Amino acid sequence: MQSNAVLATLQPNYDILSPSRFYSSSASAAATFLPVFYPQRTRFSAPQYLKLDKQVLPSASGRYVHEVKSPFKNAAVLSDSYSEASELADIEWDNLGFGLLPTDYMYMMKCSQGGNFSKGELQRFGNIELNPSAGVLNYGQGLFEGLKAYRKEDGNILLFRPEENALRMRQGAERMCMPAPTVDQFVEAVKETVLANKRWVPPPGKGSLYIRPLLMGSGAVLGLAPAPEYTFLIYVSPVGNYFKEGVAPINLIVEHELHRATPGGTGGVKTIGNYAAVLKAQSAAKAKGYSDVLYLDCVHKKYLEEVSSCNIFVVKGNVISTPAIKGTILPGITRKSIIDVARSQGFQVEERFVPVDELLDADEVFCTGTAVVVSPVGSITYKGKRVPYGVDGFGAVAQQLYSVLTRLQMGLIDDKMNWTVELS
Repeated sequence: MQSNAVLATLQPNYDILSPSRFYSSSASAAATFLPVFYPQRTRFSAPQYLKLDKQVLPSASGRYVHEVKSPFKNAAVLSDSYSEASELADIEWDNLGFGLLPTDYMYMMKCSQGGNFSKGELQRFGNIELNPSAGVLNYGQGLFEGLKAYRKEDGNILLFRPEENALRMRQGAERMCMPAPTVDQFVEAVKETVLANKRWVPPPGKGSLYIRPLLMGSGAVLGLAPAPEYTFLIYVSPVGNYFKEGVAPINLIVEHELHRATPGGTGGVKTIGNYAAVLKAQSAAKAKGYSDVLYLDCVHKKYLEEVSSCNIFVVKGNVISTPAIKGTILPGITRKSIIDVARSQGFQVEERFVPVDELLDADEVFCTGTAVVVSPVGSITYKGKRVPYGVDGFGAVAQQLYSVLTRLQMGLIDDKMNWTVELS
């Protein structure tokens, strides 16, 4: 007896499930058991088995409607050779910028202070409810991460080093007195969220799916103290280039009065407050026509730290230098990857204190980050003096490293580093 695909659907007073394929035996599927997924659990969870009524109703289209004994109002099961909806969302893939495009699903998981996170769930993407006294709103008890998914030519999806983001979130959570998901919980949650939003992963070469995990003190707290409850949430959005210049060189200005982080502070973790602190200098720089701000250390005011949301690299000959991780600089995952790629390509990489004066005679300067990947720097202005680098596009070193890393992220070359995780 030939099997046909079965689609479980719910009426408008319930959330609409994303397309899923099940199997039954055509009209004779009556009086059998069929897997149906509760809307709050999603098709990635274990199914609940509902008994089909004996009544089978042929529809006008020739499909069979099997009425079910269900806890849902007006639930029905359609059996047919069902073909899934369009593989890709209907948007202008050639015009993606770096902004939020609402997608289908987000992931949420909660735990109490001193407890452990339990199994989370996918929910329709939308607003969340928070008490006005939530720890994240009153005392900034929150962290976030950023990573990307890429679509390969064969349609499969690649994640890039998600376990590194999980580890960094756990390190940040310890600094911010927050519980955190385990590495396995984090990675599985990312996988589920990406697969649920698979149609939003751009076609090869058109961009990527940006993945934003959040960890926040969602419980109500009035006095200064860790929140009593925490929420881990993931949402996604298809994105193109971070800077409006695309992959063209960006122009930076060195900020020597305002500072991003201080020794003993939280500059080395991805806490939300670090980013609000750079908005004043960044806004002033953009008003003057610069792309972003390059910060110096706050003690000596002479050593490079990082750009608002990127790590910085300086090239001289075969030597690539970048500020050492010392508590005030975020340990970027793209930074770490570029260092390994550069060494594998024969470059000498130095992690050290880098004086701002070294910018004056550098061959190239470039930035790295999840959002930008590798961004060439066209000029840096310091105390009124503009130092240009190259004339067009990438410098040779930045271009070489960018090419290797992005081809690896997109599955165009063998992943000898074992950095990518493939989803089908």
